[in-house]
Amino acid sequence: MESKVSEGGLNVTLTIRLLMHGKKGETVKKMREESGARINISEGNCPERIVTITGPTDAIFKAFAMIAYKFEEDITNSMSNSTATSKPPVTLRLVVPASQCGSLIGKGGSKIKEIRESTGAQVQVAGDMLPNSTERAVTISGTPDAIIQCVKQICVVMLESPPKGATIPYRPKPASTPVIFAGGQAYTIQGQYAIPHPDQLTKLHQLAMQQTPFTPLGQTTPAFPGLDASPPASTHELTIPNDLIGCIIGRQGTKINEIRQMSGAQIKIANATEGSSERQITITGTPANISLAQYLINAR
Repeated sequence: MESKVSEGGLNVTLTIRLLMHGKKGETVKKMREESGARINISEGNCPERIVTITGPTDAIFKAFAMIAYKFEEDITNSMSNSTATSKPPVTLRLVVPASQCGSLIGKGGSKIKEIRESTGAQVQVAGDMLPNSTERAVTISGTPDAIIQCVKQICVVMLESPPKGATIPYRPKPASTPVIFAGGQAYTIQGQYAIPHPDQLTKLHQLAMQQTPFTPLGQTTPAFPGLDASPPASTHELTIPNDLIGCIIGRQGTKINEIRQMSGAQIKIANATEGSSERQITITGTPANISLAQYLINAR
């Protein structure tokens, strides 16, 4: 689909993720046709769905305009048989990589304040990341027009400061297996191990379902043909300042155990040495385990 650069629209392909409730299949089909954006809805039987909208910015704005007006229509319809007099605002929840939220908030909240003032929409960036992800929810509410203006400004910020590092996308529960991106490679978590994530995730998942409990990678697992059972282990060392070691270890070691579990790597933290302001961390495992463990430690 060729798209012309619309006035004021940047002809760049951008992906915006949105959290929604409920099924709106026929509506989505119509929106795809009219906006020219690719609109994808996450599968699964969860109350929340992730709607991914990809396309040139003008197609994205068109899709958002349609969504905002559709929501407003739903609110109006639901009010026709209620006694409430004031109409609640339309609310959309975007899902944004946490590494981009800083630019969205701006120094001392300056950027988000500017967006609120210039669009008239309410914008809230969640303080915490969504479960098992490095994304945060950004809630926008207001009139459909305010929301569209607000989405335009957010798109500009996201284009100007692309996400840094690896992004773990939020997947609504009950999701089967989280997928983690580290070192340019995707991993899925099966039991306690991170496994390189092939495109046939469902196939892998079915295999995993047939074979529980999951055998450690050190033993050959016939259920995963093509996965080298025991890649050579290697060791990597990191030094971490003493004042940061607490947030990596967590209360009674909860965080470090979580990182060990998720990465499948062995992690040893050296005792503090006299007069040194740093602690040595040794990570042992396959290169994949190590890169994942490093990523999780840096994320802390």
